[in-house]
Amino acid sequence: MTQLPRLHWSTLGDDTGGLEHRWAALWDVTVDRGASPALAPKDVDLWVISARGAWPPPELNRMMAEVAALPILLGLRPDAAPMDAKALGEWGSLGSVRWAVLGPEPPMPGLRPRSGTTTQLSASQALAFGLVSTSPAMQDVLVRARSAAATRATVLLLGESGTGKEVIARAIHRMSAEAGEPFVAVHCGAIPENLLESELFGYNKGAFTDARKDTPGKFREAHGGTIFLDEVGTMPLGAQVRLLRVLQEREVQPLGGGAPVKVDVRVVTASNVDLWKKMKDGSFREDLFYRLEVVPITMPPLRARREEVPFLAQHFLNRKAREHGLYPKALHPSVDPLLMALPWPGNVRQLENAIERAIVLSGTRPVLTREDFAFLAERMGESVESLAATPADGAPRPELQAGTPPAGQAFSSALFAPPPAAAYGLDLPPEGLDLNQVVSDMEKTLMLQSLAITRGNKKRAADLLGLKRTTFLEKMKRLDLEDGDGAEAEA
Repeated sequence: MTQLPRLHWSTLGDDTGGLEHRWAALWDVTVDRGASPALAPKDVDLWVISARGAWPPPELNRMMAEVAALPILLGLRPDAAPMDAKALGEWGSLGSVRWAVLGPEPPMPGLRPRSGTTTQLSASQALAFGLVSTSPAMQDVLVRARSAAATRATVLLLGESGTGKEVIARAIHRMSAEAGEPFVAVHCGAIPENLLESELFGYNKGAFTDARKDTPGKFREAHGGTIFLDEVGTMPLGAQVRLLRVLQEREVQPLGGGAPVKVDVRVVTASNVDLWKKMKDGSFREDLFYRLEVVPITMPPLRARREEVPFLAQHFLNRKAREHGLYPKALHPSVDPLLMALPWPGNVRQLENAIERAIVLSGTRPVLTREDFAFLAERMGESVESLAATPADGAPRPELQAGTPPAGQAFSSALFAPPPAAAYGLDLPPEGLDLNQVVSDMEKTLMLQSLAITRGNKKRAADLLGLKRTTFLEKMKRLDLEDGDGAEAEA
């Protein structure tokens, strides 16, 4: 009996009208009737989603990043009211989707994802993969990563140390259809040369001294999933030959003889050195280089995406506080321009370590200030003026030039100084004043500052002012700052 292709229909609570039975001649149909969608099963050939309302449920936005290679059909009922342009745009932003009117005629099998430019991941989708990507440079990286995840092509990640190459490798795996299969990371530079081949390709019992049992190796452990080879440029020539065979033949030859073993694995490699130069000087095989460089992705250094620094800092602030079991802390607004001005030679890894150090050493203070990052001046003696004059992209940065110290003045004497204390005009003028209005204005100013410091989190803003949350919300209503029932910002 011929097996029918599988169609999964998420109705979002809408009535199917019995269409699933009419489609049964061409499809093996499963129906999710819940109002909140669930991720389509892994082995389906088409995902039909009933498009209802002015925008898709938030869960769908998060799911789209995990089904890059799955054709998706957005279905409209024949009697549904026409969607306006805004609603069409909201639903269309889900990604590579097609539209159809749902009726007795079933969708035709063989539908493929729409061709064209791969859509960008939303901020929430990127964050689900541990990524903060607000800059154009990182959006380009994610577009390439998402395209690679829809295939089994070999990926080569290039960039300086600490730019997040392994994070991108894991994101590619999680966005792929093989997300449920193993992800095996191997740091080639950390394994002695004489052990690298046995670690990667496995060995048979008796292949060498102490080989007391058969060992599959990392490639066979990653069968069905993804293997990530970091610092692939350090791999000796002998191991390069074996790796080339794996890429060409899709099989590994264990040390000690025996038959080759077939492997089905996506290979993602990374290097912080110029492999082209290593190929030219003979320390890296030319044929292997071209096998690895099927989908090259270059990770931009942090100094080339300074606009992401505040978002990364807040991300690490929340994460490290959770890891250490601490109450979430806030960054004073004056810290953002400081962190954006620094060169960060260690890239994202250095920023993460700086945030963690500041959290641990700040004690019980709920807000981190510029003084908490003064230790960075010991390693970064370059002046902000020189940074602003010679940025990574070659264009001047007026936003960094404002308030910069004189040429040659170190970070520690300028940027790390505490901000000047706010001055309140409390001298009584001859004509008198409205004390209630002055007190109200001061309350409003301090509450706005506390909300700015905590990035809108009302509970933490109330703590900064020594108020109960309910009292803080009542004052917000009285001062007409915001609806007291508004949504809380995440801690």
